[in-house]
This record gives sequence, structure tokens and C-alpha cells, in this order.
Amino acid sequence: QVQLVESGGGLVQPGGSLRLSCAASGDDFTFYPMGWYRQAPGKQRELVGKITHGGSTNYADSVKGRFTISRDNAENTVHLQMNSLKPEDTAVYYCNVDRSPFNSDYWGKGALVTVSS
Repeated sequence: QVQLVESGGGLVQPGGSLRLSCAASGDDFTFYPMGWYRQAPGKQRELVGKITHGGSTNYADSVKGRFTISRDNAENTVHLQMNSLKPEDTAVYYCNVDRSPFNSDYWGKGALVTVSS
């Protein structure tokens, strides 16, 4: 059974940092892109960023220069380092394994990040 388990969410003040981690199990994720999406209250889920198995990354414009994605293929983990957090970064953050176009993606259950003073 495939599981993606996020950890590291919580409450942080504006300007602060948080690091999210996602531990994946139940399949070989090595060659799939992995990444993070987020969904703020009342808004659609949006891409935060992705990382390929080779380490190439892409980010949403709203987080470029502040967020960094990394992965450990041996451990089947992906991380999201979030710096200079803003209130508008408040959302539930979801870990994702991109299996398109031939299979459906894997998703975690989400981790809540709240940026507030």
C-alpha cells in the first residue's frame, strides 16, 4: 500500500521558516517527479514546486527565491524548505508523486502551515 506522510507543519510568524518532509513508501518512486502542492482556504490547489529524479526543480513564481525542494532517492523522501514565510503562504501543503501521463498521482493527506503573528 502506497503511503505519503507529511510532517513539519505548524504555526510560524511572518518572516520565519519551516521545513516540511514527506516520507513515501509502498512503491519505487525513484524515477517519478515529486513535489508539493498547497491549498489555501477557499482557493484551488496549486503547484508549489517539483523536483525530478535527477534533481531539476521548478517553482511557482510566488515562492521562487524563498522555497527550496530537495529529495533523497535512497530514502524516498522529499523536503520543502520554506523561508521568509508570508501570511499568504498559509495553506495545507500536500506531497505529490507525479505518475502522469499513464497513471494517477499519489498524494499525501496534507500538512497545515499557518503564517501569522
